[in-house]
Amino acid sequence: MKLYNALSQQIETFAPAGEDVTIYVCGITPYDTTHLGHAFTYTAFDILIRYLEQQGYSVRYAQNVTDVDDDILRKAKEVGEPWDRLVNRWTTHFIEDMQSLNVRPPDYYPRATEVIDDIITTVQNLLTVGVAYEANGNVYFHINSWPQYGKLCRIERAEMLAVANERGNKPDDPHKRDPLDFVLWQAQALGEPAWDSPWGPGRPGWHIECSTLSTRFLGDTIDIHGGGGDLIFPHHESEIAQAEPLMKDEARFTRFWLHTAMVYHEGEKMSKSLGNLVMMRDLLQTWSPDALRLYLGSHHYRAIWGYHDGELGQAAQLVEKLCSAVTAASGDGSPLDPTTAQTAFNRAMANDLNTPAALLVLEDLANDILKDDHQDITAAQQVLREMSHIFGLRLDATTPESRVITGWNEHLKRFK
Repeated sequence: MKLYNALSQQIETFAPAGEDVTIYVCGITPYDTTHLGHAFTYTAFDILIRYLEQQGYSVRYAQNVTDVDDDILRKAKEVGEPWDRLVNRWTTHFIEDMQSLNVRPPDYYPRATEVIDDIITTVQNLLTVGVAYEANGNVYFHINSWPQYGKLCRIERAEMLAVANERGNKPDDPHKRDPLDFVLWQAQALGEPAWDSPWGPGRPGWHIECSTLSTRFLGDTIDIHGGGGDLIFPHHESEIAQAEPLMKDEARFTRFWLHTAMVYHEGEKMSKSLGNLVMMRDLLQTWSPDALRLYLGSHHYRAIWGYHDGELGQAAQLVEKLCSAVTAASGDGSPLDPTTAQTAFNRAMANDLNTPAALLVLEDLANDILKDDHQDITAAQQVLREMSHIFGLRLDATTPESRVITGWNEHLKRFK
């Protein structure tokens, strides 16, 4: 299988380093979910994981919940709701959406606040190796102490600062040695939640949460780390800087970095600040989960695209065709051989997860099955079901897969 690696900016042959494929995908900051961009990211990685499993790999998958954050605290104050209740409410909302979309649950779904001790230990270790400093109860990563900072995003320092400032950086923080230095541990502000630490009460910075959770659940080096393309900088760049100074022999934190493209609506990137979000819960009122899964899968995970209602209608028509094909009565003539379709499907999926090409194969096979020529279509129907399963389709099933319901419900218990 070949995948585009954002670290090398090249398509590379992928194989796991160990027995399992280890995958970490950055999860939600739960204060309003789930919009189309969220769904695109998590269904794209769902397709990847399902395909790897279908190819015989064992996958260990972790996704986090950023459950304490500036945005959460701001939103909780706006709506007059305790921050932890807000987190639980929106995380529950997200999980229900993932169940509706038949998304395989992660094996690990930790809250950031569940690993505070691990985060503190990581911060202490970064202080020990000399890439961090403490100031007035805060701890910062000093980017000038890590010359490799920027190797993932490959952007100039001036641009780094502009992008970081758009994404929560506080360049005028008087405790910083450099405007680009980022917070590892943030001293408690009045009225904010806090945890005890060697530097006083406070809470973790955003970036340190994911690198700590990744290594905690999947090991020092993981196969694939992913998320939306807007996370490349500063989030993923900073994760590398936090992890690799603590590793031996110049080991990599992540072997493959995969990022999904941004989704546009009304001519602009879909974002909370612009208010042009298309919410999945609203779409599910009109369209079936299978139609939404096919619509999302019809776009290559690295290609920028825009929301169009008409394309959802086309996806719904394809769902009907696939359902008709897998439930059609078989004839007693010569068997329809699905080998060519199977080969073409695997070739598309192995080529950097080319889901648009793979969906064309599904449709062609469904058309062949539906030809009224009395063929034995049993084997072809089975292959069509297997291909559809990789896209997370229910087809003629009335509910999501049992592992989707039970797995997410197990995670849900911690958010009630």
